Amino acid sequence: MENKENNNVKALNELSKGACMGKDAVKFILEYVEDDGLKDFLTTNHKKYENLSESIEKVYSKYRDEEPQETSKMNKAMTWYTLKMKTMTDSTTSKLAEILFQGFNMGIAEGKKILNHKDLDEEVKDLVEEYVTLQEESAERVKQFL
Repeated sequence: MENKENNNVKALNELSKGACMGKDAVKFILEYVEDDGLKDFLTTNHKKYENLSESIEKVYSKYRDEEPQETSKMNKAMTWYTLKMKTMTDSTTSKLAEILFQGFNMGIAEGKKILNHKDLDEEVKDLVEEYVTLQEESAERVKQFL
């Protein structure tokens, strides 16, 4: 039983970090976006990450009294720096979409890895699937801006 609880807590922490990374990346990239369609998509996407984070926190509170983990300040700084470097010479809509597409695909991979833990409570598994679906839909949607 304790192992299953640990799996749930680990999965929720990873989901929380992924949603936090998504929110941060979207916020950083929004600074460069000039295309109204991409801007609208990212604004909606950011809200979806916020809603997912709230759901994660609610479920997490069933396992622990503290908040789920988020990305560290160092990871946030690295994300910001990486995005700055990637957009320094090219901040076109296509380049921004490419960066986002790569990020969504990393999220899909991370979510699928978590799902491979067969010993998760149904509620946790549902959140992981919601996260993966968000990543997949976002990757598909951002293709139109490539």
